[in-house]
Amino acid sequence: MNQKMKREEAAGGQNQITEGVIWKQLLLFFFPILFGTFFQQLYNTVDAIVVGQFVGKEALAAVGGPTGTLINLLVGFFVGLASGATVIISQFYGAQRGDKVELAIHTSVAFSLLCGLGIMAVSILGAPWALAMMGTPEDILEYAILYIRIYFLGTIPNLIYNIGSGILRAVGDSRRPLLFLITGCITNIVLDIVLVVFLSMGVAGAAAATILSQTASALFVVVVLTRTEEMYRLNFSRIRLDRPMLGRIIRIGLPAGLQSVMYSLSNVIIQSSVNSLGTDTIAAWTAYGKIDCVFWMIVNAFGISITTFVGQNYGAGKMDRVKKGIRQCLTMTVVSSVALSLLLYRFGFYIFEIFTTDAAVLEKGMEILRFLVPTFVTYVTIEIYSGALRGIGDSWLPMLLTMLGVCALRVVWIVAAVPLRRTITTVVFSYPLTWSVTSVLFIIYFHRFSRLRR
Repeated sequence: MNQKMKREEAAGGQNQITEGVIWKQLLLFFFPILFGTFFQQLYNTVDAIVVGQFVGKEALAAVGGPTGTLINLLVGFFVGLASGATVIISQFYGAQRGDKVELAIHTSVAFSLLCGLGIMAVSILGAPWALAMMGTPEDILEYAILYIRIYFLGTIPNLIYNIGSGILRAVGDSRRPLLFLITGCITNIVLDIVLVVFLSMGVAGAAAATILSQTASALFVVVVLTRTEEMYRLNFSRIRLDRPMLGRIIRIGLPAGLQSVMYSLSNVIIQSSVNSLGTDTIAAWTAYGKIDCVFWMIVNAFGISITTFVGQNYGAGKMDRVKKGIRQCLTMTVVSSVALSLLLYRFGFYIFEIFTTDAAVLEKGMEILRFLVPTFVTYVTIEIYSGALRGIGDSWLPMLLTMLGVCALRVVWIVAAVPLRRTITTVVFSYPLTWSVTSVLFIIYFHRFSRLRR
């Protein structure tokens, strides 16, 4: 009993999400997630910069274009599923149910190991077929196949890091996952320089640097989880699938996983349209993807923050804090998005020059950037409202809204409009169009029909 009281007291001392000034707690959780996401994105961004400058635009197009889309499709599905574990753990942790926290952790780790094996096998065997089906140009196809096959050899460490950092965030610890990512990112930069620049290993070196760095981050997370004395401790001998708990995790996480897949599949179709416009446009789209990832880092960090905030306060029965937290998080995200849009619109060209000095690529890249960055704010409502609803376990209807408003409408636009006017602006117009429509759907559902309305 004394040991249990000590654990609960320690947990209460560390977890301030259910207490204190709401906006401060959101920001204290937001910034480590933001910086963590930044360093996670920096893995592929450094790969793109190094191969773009030292190998060529074909390698740049291969590393970040079609391969990035396929990576997001497969890994994103798991990350969506894993979000169910984060919600379950945060709710049980907020309610101080140590036995359930322990069961959820060991089930989610076992699940990540199985998923890692499956994704690795499917991606390595199916990569050439998938890249060919996307219409990947011949001059980058060989680079793309080599990069993606090496990248997916590191699937299991990648998923272990994702589930482990999700566990830590669920209990309110967003600082240590950040530190582990920073260490991994520095490792990646050093290895990129050594393997690509000095050893001339090309895209193979960039992929090897990434998986070795992700393995280091995963090891750090595992060490922390196995050495803690809190209720979220990981014990290797207890790693197993508990069917009822796995069912709960999948019930909440599957909609997010399917939503990620639908996003990625619609992006595969978009990438195929981009591929038809030539290598210069693919390289420009790749570089733009590394620039606009700053926006996605910000909104995703706010989305993760509100999911954990809502989950713990919902588990603790503090509905007033839940509602206030959603409003304040939405306001902060809107302000951040508008400020970023202004900054990128003004200084985006200088950022593009980090990736390439090719004049044709730069011209296409700025055309994309100046069209899309003013529309960022139209996406904010989707991320914050879906994150809040996921925190209370309401994930199926938000997923359906996203599938219809974003994914299905995006595919319809690409199929119907792009053949009539085959330009990059016609392709990318699918983003603000679908964001705006889906935001309206979320506003109606959230304020008229969801459980949070009550």
